Amino acid sequence: MHADFTVTGMSCTSCSARVERKLNKLPGVRAEVNYATETASVDFDESVDPKTITDTITKLGYGSKRQPEIMPRLIVAAVSTVVLMALMFAPHRWMAIAQLPFALLVYFYSGWLFHRNTLKGQLTMDTLVTLGTTAALVYSLMHMHWGWPPVAHGHVYFDAVGMITTSLLLGKLLEHRAKNRSSAAFRELLNLGAKQAVLVDGRTVPVADLRVGDVFVVGPGEKVATDGRVVRGSSEVDESMLTGESLPRAVAVGDDVAGATLNTVGSLEVEATRVGEDTVLAQISALVAGAQQKAPVQRLVDQISRFFVPTVIAIALVVAFFDVPSAVAVLVVACPCALGLATPTALLVGTGRAAQLGLLIKGPQVLEQSRKVDTVVFDKTGTVTSGELTASLDCEDAAVVGGVALQHCDVVELVAAAESGSEHPVARALVRYAQQNCGNQWREWEVSDFTALPGLGVRARVAHPALGVVCVEVIRGVISVNGVLVARVSARDSLKPTSKQAIDLLKADGVEPVLLTGDSAAVAQAVAAEVGIDRVWSEVMPDEKLDVVRTLQDQGRVVAMVGDGINDAAALAQADVGIAMGSGTDVAIEASDITVLNSDLRGVDTALRLSRATVRTIRGNLFWAFAYNVLLIPVAAAGLMEPMWAGAAMALSSVFVVTNSLRLRRF
Repeated sequence: MHADFTVTGMSCTSCSARVERKLNKLPGVRAEVNYATETASVDFDESVDPKTITDTITKLGYGSKRQPEIMPRLIVAAVSTVVLMALMFAPHRWMAIAQLPFALLVYFYSGWLFHRNTLKGQLTMDTLVTLGTTAALVYSLMHMHWGWPPVAHGHVYFDAVGMITTSLLLGKLLEHRAKNRSSAAFRELLNLGAKQAVLVDGRTVPVADLRVGDVFVVGPGEKVATDGRVVRGSSEVDESMLTGESLPRAVAVGDDVAGATLNTVGSLEVEATRVGEDTVLAQISALVAGAQQKAPVQRLVDQISRFFVPTVIAIALVVAFFDVPSAVAVLVVACPCALGLATPTALLVGTGRAAQLGLLIKGPQVLEQSRKVDTVVFDKTGTVTSGELTASLDCEDAAVVGGVALQHCDVVELVAAAESGSEHPVARALVRYAQQNCGNQWREWEVSDFTALPGLGVRARVAHPALGVVCVEVIRGVISVNGVLVARVSARDSLKPTSKQAIDLLKADGVEPVLLTGDSAAVAQAVAAEVGIDRVWSEVMPDEKLDVVRTLQDQGRVVAMVGDGINDAAALAQADVGIAMGSGTDVAIEASDITVLNSDLRGVDTALRLSRATVRTIRGNLFWAFAYNVLLIPVAAAGLMEPMWAGAAMALSSVFVVTNSLRLRRF
C-alpha cells in the first residue's frame, strides 16, 4: 500500500532525515521524506496501521499543524534589533542594561522557532542557531555580572542576538515564500479540476461522487468534470492545460475528452470513462509529485548534513578555548540551510516549469540522465509523422456519368459516402478529406450493398440527388462510378508540422537524430530526407527496436528513445531516457521517463535543454553552499567575523540559493 503524509515543523534536511530513519525502522514500512515539499511518501504492508506512521511522526515532535507564523516574530525581532543597534550609541555604563530586555524578548519569543526544534533532543541546523544565540546571550550576561558596572562597548553581544535572529527569520520567511512559488505549478495542477458535475437528470453532485458510466452535462465555458466520451452534442474543447496546444480541439459524438479541460462553445453530454485517480489529471499530478522525490545528489546532501552539525560543534568547542566570540561566530556561520535547499528547490522549479511546458518528468534521476543524452532515436509513425493518412483525389477531366458532368466535389462526396462504412485507414482519410473540402451533406445519402474487398478496396451503391442510385467502386486507388473512371486516390502518412524544426534544434545542440521504423527502406529514407535525419534503421520488428537501442548503447552512446506505440514500449524502457508522445498508448507512456503531452517533437529538445539547465542550477547551488561553509568557517574561527555578521551571511546564502533556483521559471 502507498500513502503520502504531511510532515510539518521540519526546519532543515536533518529533520527530514531523522523522520525518514525512524519511519524506515518500522516493520513493513519504506519511506522517503522530502523537506522541500513537507511530505513523507510511504509504502507499507497491509498489516501496518497508517495510524502507527502518524504516531511515529508525532512522537518525533512533528505533526500536521501549521508552523507558528513567522511574520509576527520577525516584526518583533526587527524592531527590537533596531532598538538594540540604536542603544549601542548610549553611554557605555547603561548600554547593556538597556539592551538586555530587548535581547531577551528576541531570544525567547522570536527565536523560539529555532529553540523548540533544538529542545526535541536532535542535532539539526537549528541546533547551531540556538547554540550561537545562546552563547552570545550567556557570554554577554557573564560580562555584565563580572564586570559591573557594564563594561565598554564590544564586550557584550546583545545586538548580535537580535541581528542573528532577525536575519535568520527573514531568510526563513523568504525560503518559505520561494518554496511556495517554486511548487506553484504542482498546486495549480491539483486545483485545475472541476469541483461539481451536473448529471443528465439535473442533479448536481461533487466530482468525487462520479462513477464510471455516469452521464453528465458540460455547458459552454464549463470544465469537463472527469475523463469521458461524448455521447451527445458537438463543441470545441480547450486542452491547453494538458497539452499546451493553444487551439481548441473539435469534438463530437464518440470523441474522448479529458477532465479539467474547458468546453468553449457548444453543450455536451459526456459519459464518464475514468474517475478519481485513474483520470489524466490525477496521473499528471502523481507524476509531478513523484518528480519531487530525492535525486541521488540530494541523498548525499542529507548524509553530509547528519555529520556536519556535530563536526561544527566540535570546531566551535576548540575555538572557544581561545576566543568565545569567534566560537559563537563559527556556530552561526556554519548553519548549512543553503545546502539543504540546493537540490530540492531546483528540482521543484525545474519539474514545475516542465509541467507548464507540457512535459511530465517522472523522477529527478531522469534530469541527470537527460542532460547526458547525445543520441535520440525516433519511431516514425505517430512520432515524426502524424500517424494518420492524408488522402487526396486526382479527378479525371470532363468525367460524365448518366449524362451529368461530375465536378470535383461530386466525386469526393460519392467516394466519402461509399467509404463511410469502412474502418480502413485509407477510407477514414478519404472521409476526412471530404469533410474538410466539401462538407457533410453526403452523410444524408442512402448507401446500400456495401462490400469490403480485402486487399482491393470497397464497392457500394449510393443514392446521389442528381445521378440517382449509382455504383461506386474504389479499387486499388482507382475510383469508378457505374464503371466510368472518374478519379485516382493518393494517400500518405504526412509529417507533423514541427518535425523538421525539432530535428534541426537537436542537431544544433550536438545531438544525433536516428530514425527507427518497421516501414520499408524506401519510405523510411524518404521521411528521413524530408526532416534531415542521416542515420536510418528500417524494416525493424518491434522486438528488434530494443536491440537497436542496445547496439547504440554498446557504442558508448547515451540514448533517448522517442515513441508512442505499444511496439515502442520495450525500447523506451531500455533507453537511458524514454520519451513518449502524449497522444500515444498508455503502455508507451508508462514505460517512458518523460511524456510530451502535446506530442510536439520540439518538446524533446526542450526537455533535454531544461534537464541540462536544472542540473547546472543544482550544481551551482551546491557549489555555493559548500564554498560558503568552507570559506567562512575558518574566517569566523580566526576571529575575523563577528557573530552579528555571521548570521547575516548565513541568511544571505540561503536566499541566494533559492533565488538562483527560481531563475529556472524563466526557462
